[in-house]
Amino acid sequence: MSDSGNLMELKEAQIREKYAAAEQLLDGFDHTPRLAKKQDVRSAASKERSPGIGTRRRFRSTTPGLVTQSTARPEGVHLIARVENADDGDSLISPKQANVLHSLRRALATALLVSDQYAEQTGLSALMTENLQGKLPAGKQAEFTEGLAASAVISLHVFANMASFLLSSAHADGSELNAEISDVEEVLTDNAQLALTGALWEIDQDLALFVDSEDKLVPVVTAFLEKLMDKVALRAANLPRLKPFTSVSYRVEADNFDINGFTPFARAQSSKLTMTFKKPHEVVGNHIAKYQAMKLSKMLMAYDFERKLNPFAELGGFIFTFMGDGAPGTGKTTLIQMMAGLISEYCANAGYAFRYQNLSTDSIDSYQGKSAQNAKAFINNVIDPNVIGFGTIDDIDQLAGKRGDRQSSAGQLEITAVLMESFAGANTVVRGNCTFGMFSNYPENVDDALRQRAGARFLVDGPQTREDYIDILHLLMGKNHDIPVGKHDLFAAQQIKKAVAASYDSYARPKEDGLIKVYDKVSKDIGKLDTIAKLGTYLKGIQEADSRFTGRAIKNITDAVKVRAMDFELPDEWMERPDLFLTKDYDTKKKMIADLSQPITVDMVIQEINRYADSEFRYADKSDEIAIENMVRDYGRQEEAKKRYLGEKR
Repeated sequence: MSDSGNLMELKEAQIREKYAAAEQLLDGFDHTPRLAKKQDVRSAASKERSPGIGTRRRFRSTTPGLVTQSTARPEGVHLIARVENADDGDSLISPKQANVLHSLRRALATALLVSDQYAEQTGLSALMTENLQGKLPAGKQAEFTEGLAASAVISLHVFANMASFLLSSAHADGSELNAEISDVEEVLTDNAQLALTGALWEIDQDLALFVDSEDKLVPVVTAFLEKLMDKVALRAANLPRLKPFTSVSYRVEADNFDINGFTPFARAQSSKLTMTFKKPHEVVGNHIAKYQAMKLSKMLMAYDFERKLNPFAELGGFIFTFMGDGAPGTGKTTLIQMMAGLISEYCANAGYAFRYQNLSTDSIDSYQGKSAQNAKAFINNVIDPNVIGFGTIDDIDQLAGKRGDRQSSAGQLEITAVLMESFAGANTVVRGNCTFGMFSNYPENVDDALRQRAGARFLVDGPQTREDYIDILHLLMGKNHDIPVGKHDLFAAQQIKKAVAASYDSYARPKEDGLIKVYDKVSKDIGKLDTIAKLGTYLKGIQEADSRFTGRAIKNITDAVKVRAMDFELPDEWMERPDLFLTKDYDTKKKMIADLSQPITVDMVIQEINRYADSEFRYADKSDEIAIENMVRDYGRQEEAKKRYLGEKR
């Protein structure tokens, strides 16, 4: 992530100077593919809609500035003609076609400008001049080649990133943009110009193969651009001389578009929410889960859109991923509805774009690689640094496959791989603008490594006490009755502070039998757990009892402890009046939050160790029991099959 102080504005006049070169590329050029295989398609410029009628529009006033005469040979790439023919032969260019061409032109112009600026800043321009004059020193050849490759991937990513951003307005209404296209192969790194012609050639190929109506035009182009960004980002990871580009941010003010290295930039649009929101008092029981969800909802609002960072992410205590587990019917969906409603309300009050998205089983696709693509799109939509994001993965045990499980499909395993990389991968950046919640009735069926990437655990156990059951009965009965409440103070048991304190205190001792044995043995051997050394001994004892209790578990526990140190809710008035907190600068927000924090205590640490370890032991016991039951069932089937077989032999 680039420092906001290193922001460079790309002047509008400089971008428009590149329009002519961009238009020339769009109108026509020759390209011989080197990495990709040329498909058997006819160039748009050589096709006739009917005998005697040419291929170019009779009217061009709708797209001023585009050249009308092609200088390329008929067998070349003619993207303007290709786009114009993506309909039923209408003689006028449509708004959708014009949008695609204008977006491609502006993205090309910007890519050429950024590439030129990179060349000037790094001395590549001088080396290019020397090379043209035949005066390039032998000792500069490696630097020259590496500089050209860097310039090529920069121009490709800027082009794809900006074009995708500009075209995103075409589906602001939430229309689907999924399209099946060929894999991106023609990624050339010889120089920026050749790289762009290779990309445009491949766009032309995809349009010819997959666009048989105007409605498919934007989806196909967008799908290509997204694939190109992914491919270029992977290529850039292994190239030198990219720091001058990645260490600064570029801004195109007219389009409200930022370039931050090889990170895709998305339009800050809110998602349309059709769910029924729940108020906190309508969530009965689940005290810790509800309390942490309410805190997290307010934590997200501390995100600073200028700095692209949340003070909670810097100070510690921000929950990037969490897992809510519990039996069916305990309130997981209600918890999601409450949290989404709170964030939506806060964002509406502050004027922030809010994006909620759920990854469902519909994302699993039999087409190879499509499931991973769906999961990646889900992640990218939520982590967009220009919005407040909330992503949920309901029934994750059905969605993400467990590695080594023969019943897991290829699509499920693809989703598992994407989620693992996104939640705790080498390139994961936690800005604090979004959070992901994984929910499951059967967390023991979730891949161990993926489950451990959930930094916080929300046990969704539903109503527990007599008071809880009275409250939920009264709530669900509605108002169409005259039945008296009786001797009961409605919703008094749901007073969050009191309930949460009692819930935390209950973890002074573990609850699972396996963990209780470890706790009692360690306490008997070394006494009260009141030092770092003794707590470490307890953790080692847990690891000896369950080998899956690794260093990642310790990190999750310490993160949970830091959350407890931030055991306060941002005041409601801060959410209601943006001027009190939300519109403050980053440093002021950070200081205001730090002033509310409290010191970490031994009791906090013990409680969080027990909370986390209890969940792992619970998952392990269930997983083992299920495995044993399955084996018993298999043995029973074998015995029955043997009996039937021997009976038939007689």
